[in-house]
Amino acid sequence: MTSDLPTATIAPARTWSAVLFDLDGTIVDSASEIMDSLAHMFTEMGVPVPDQEVLRSYVGPPLLDSLRMTAGFTDVESWEALNVYRDHYDEHLLRSPVFPGVKGLLHRLHAAGVPLALATSKPESMAREVLAHHDLDRYFTTIAGASDDESRSTKADVVAEALRRLREQGIDTANAVMIGDRGYDVLGAAANGVPTILVEWGYGSPVEASEAIAVAHSTDQLRGLLIG
Repeated sequence: MTSDLPTATIAPARTWSAVLFDLDGTIVDSASEIMDSLAHMFTEMGVPVPDQEVLRSYVGPPLLDSLRMTAGFTDVESWEALNVYRDHYDEHLLRSPVFPGVKGLLHRLHAAGVPLALATSKPESMAREVLAHHDLDRYFTTIAGASDDESRSTKADVVAEALRRLREQGIDTANAVMIGDRGYDVLGAAANGVPTILVEWGYGSPVEASEAIAVAHSTDQLRGLLIG
């Protein structure tokens, strides 16, 4: 995200009771692997591969919905395409690097006693594998993602599930905040009464940041917004 938006001001005294993180574009730089698997999927489906800008737009939102609405696939075609995509992407899943500074940020938040949850539209099984591969799973109180059958796939549903699991463990979610990179993160969190801070290093555009309470331009700046 490149943005001319000023960083929103958050009162230093504000304390977040829990912090929810998106995965793709926020913790890991996965666009290249996702786009390669999408290109493979379109080729296998006998459809011309969209240009890079269109492929990048698929990164973040629930893929099954995008296949229906953006690619124009039928329900049957969408599921076929999703399975082709997952089979290919599963072989490249662990190649995506963690964005610089993010591991240190998660360590600092965890050390400060801030409960962390993952809330991603990526299948939960894949998300767990990615975090474990990078030794990041130890920082998270709970990891919530899309279900394999896509019955839970919207960002709003995933955020709701993450909040539910936190509350089950006795964690106060009344003053939670979402950290993401796309407008879908803002909307999904807002549906649950949660504000969002967007990260500039992700895959969103400036217009997607209009409803966020802040835009963090670096991990150091994000740390300051979360724990001072």
